Amino acid sequence: MTVEQRSSLRAFRDYIRKTLDPTYIMSYMAPWLREEEMQYIQAEKNNKGPVEAATLFLKILLELQEEGWFRGFLDALDHAGYSGLYEAIESWDFQKIEKLEEYRLLLKRLQPEFKSRIIPTDILPDLSECLINQECEEIIQICSTKGMMAGAEKLVECLLRSDKENWPKTLKLALEKDRNKFSELWIVEKGIKDVETEDLEEKLETSDIQIFYQEDPECQNLSENSCLPSEVSDTNLYSPFKPRSYQLELALPAKKGKNTIICAPTGCGKTLVALLICEHHLKKFPQGQKGKVVFFANQIPVYEQQKSVFSKYFERLGYRVTGISGATAENVPVKQIVENNDIIILTPQILVNNLKNGTIPSLSIFTLMIFDECHNTSKQHPYNMIMFNYLDQKLGGSSGPLPQVIGLTASVGVGDAKNTDEALDYICKLCASLDASVIATVQDNLKELEQVVYKPQKFFRKVESRISDKFKCIIAQLMRETEGLAKRICKDLENLSQIQNREFGTQKYEQWIVTVQKACMVFQMPDKDEESRICKALFLYTSHLRKYNDALIISEHARMKDALHYLKDFFSNVRAAGFDETEQDLTQRFEEKLQELESISRDPSNENPKLEDLCFILREEYHLNPETITILFVKTRALVDALKNWIEGNSKLSFLKPGILTGRSKTNQNTGRGRARGSKCFLLTSNAAVIEKENINMYKEKMMNDSILRLQTWDEEVFKEKILHIQIHEKFIRDSQEKPKPVPDKENKKLLCRKCKAFACYTADIRVIEESQFTVLGDAFKECFVSRPHPKPKQFSNFYKRAKIFCARQDCSHDWGIHVKYKTFEIPVIKIESFVVEDIATGVQTLYSKWKDFHFEKIPFDAAEMSK
Repeated sequence: MTVEQRSSLRAFRDYIRKTLDPTYIMSYMAPWLREEEMQYIQAEKNNKGPVEAATLFLKILLELQEEGWFRGFLDALDHAGYSGLYEAIESWDFQKIEKLEEYRLLLKRLQPEFKSRIIPTDILPDLSECLINQECEEIIQICSTKGMMAGAEKLVECLLRSDKENWPKTLKLALEKDRNKFSELWIVEKGIKDVETEDLEEKLETSDIQIFYQEDPECQNLSENSCLPSEVSDTNLYSPFKPRSYQLELALPAKKGKNTIICAPTGCGKTLVALLICEHHLKKFPQGQKGKVVFFANQIPVYEQQKSVFSKYFERLGYRVTGISGATAENVPVKQIVENNDIIILTPQILVNNLKNGTIPSLSIFTLMIFDECHNTSKQHPYNMIMFNYLDQKLGGSSGPLPQVIGLTASVGVGDAKNTDEALDYICKLCASLDASVIATVQDNLKELEQVVYKPQKFFRKVESRISDKFKCIIAQLMRETEGLAKRICKDLENLSQIQNREFGTQKYEQWIVTVQKACMVFQMPDKDEESRICKALFLYTSHLRKYNDALIISEHARMKDALHYLKDFFSNVRAAGFDETEQDLTQRFEEKLQELESISRDPSNENPKLEDLCFILREEYHLNPETITILFVKTRALVDALKNWIEGNSKLSFLKPGILTGRSKTNQNTGRGRARGSKCFLLTSNAAVIEKENINMYKEKMMNDSILRLQTWDEEVFKEKILHIQIHEKFIRDSQEKPKPVPDKENKKLLCRKCKAFACYTADIRVIEESQFTVLGDAFKECFVSRPHPKPKQFSNFYKRAKIFCARQDCSHDWGIHVKYKTFEIPVIKIESFVVEDIATGVQTLYSKWKDFHFEKIPFDAAEMSK
């Protein structure tokens, strides 16, 4: 080992200590370590943790004099699976590991919510590539012996030490695949390596009754088509198929080249219609010309599904199909991929970004655009951003050809319309947004459609609530106490969310928890340790509040004893995991009420009238038709388990075999999608307002259908004129509302090292070179950093990258940027994401990820000034 290597290892040891668990590589280091040293390192890990063990391990390494140990150390990292650490030490470039720090800080902050929401065994298969094999085994073992919450705690510990640059994105995709609501809090910047995702569906066991939950907004009312998971049945036919007559009818206007919104119920096969249109479109071009299709899908699971469908269908015909999502966009040449393929499946933000940065100069590159779930084309949705670009090109008189536009939806909606005229205006605006001249619905082949998609009869039943609810009173008191504890550590708790008049045991209260937690993610204080303590405590309190809220929902719709069992199970898991002082206090408060709650839940007078009514309906329907298959739609997974337990324990329903069907489960036309002929839909509620809302939704659905029928009677040229008028008006409003450029803040500010908070420079000393690079004047700044040769020196534009610069503090070494030769000048170039900006007057600190987001007075670089 060279002197320089030994010096670098010392300089970067802080990164290694945070990442490496030396017990995973000791067996590979046996030739250089004595037996007692390895035992000492293992004992240090057992007693004090992996950081202390790594500290000792590095101390021993740096004292070694034997030949070959450094190469052996690198090989050991490689063999054990520490690929990121291996790469960083090999090149002495820890930038990728350093970039993970913000995600580590976020995960530490979110840890209380993570461990209460995550079932590690559900997402571990997708995260295994980001962990060491032994870590995966340890997590599984802990889940088995101590419970899921303890396992989740161990998973957090392992992720915090992961050296894989793609683990934040991998975690995001695993959460989305599992439909875990924690994904709302785990916000990942783009630009992290792509992760392959497997089939997102699960097989469903055969059962008489399925209990289904999915919290997506489209499932919130019964007036829409029953919205079990996506139309998987539509995507099972990859070979040539014989389309139904109504599918040909839906495709006809689009085949004629018209911009069309295809509005047809879920389950009718709109994906097959899209395949028909796409195939016809690609085949119509004469020799020497080619079509290019882009298909937009909003959600990652839908994107993956449609990419698979289009690939299997069109590749057999010789067409090239590919897909780009947020996970892959930063690592692929988007322009070349679009140019070299016939069909591209995209998440829409990808195109928005590439139109904005000029990678894709114009929509004229495409000949057909298909928007899945096109009713989303409104406001600031990416679909609308794409169509703004289209309409600017159309109305601006651009000579470039515009692509044909197709929209797919089960419901165009009517917004807040109160009557058919207002509904018609709403639909016309949607058509204008998509530049559609036709709304295609099934008219001539309606009977055939009804054979495939049956619309169930709907029955609304108002049931009585419990006369008194002592269980709710006690849980509500515990929730008030928990809120009070949260307010003690954060006096601004009420200001963290705009949601007011929240009631315990409701979805609105759940929304309040989510908004508070999102506010906690960006909460800042001058004292970072205090900031971390407060945020972690707030996540802990809100996680407990969520469990209480879930229990009230269970009690409201099922049995009190199931709600109590849910809470007892939660607190049992809490005790098996970290169980800090705050958790001990919250657990004690619950246990003080436990005996009273047990007594209430066993009292027969507290039976739920809703369950009696549900039992009556089920027995009646199965008596009329023993072959009945039932699906119960509920709001939360916890309620699913409670209802399953109730059915299994009810002797009157012993003829049923309940199963569970979640938002990610696989279905086909034969599993009770609520569309079988003769099917019925019952809404049981004790809230009259819910029934009233459903009646309003049914009225809106009728308004929508009536409005579409009216529009379909219009002369097409008259309709196009109406659409054009709306487009011109909307563009005028859009252009007049363009935001002015922000006024730069001329007040001088400090830049502090983001890692150790050491002073770096003042904004007054920063200069901008060629509008994109930022340097700092003066000799004082040179004392604040140290430089090391760049592992990959190279020329870019007028800059020659020579070295990397790091914070000069010995215990920090935070990556600040690079040292370059620019013309005749040797200068540092800094990156804003390495610093914290502090307001000199107020002390308020702000983080920026890009220079363009930091609106300070940017003074151009002046060669004469630099020469001085």
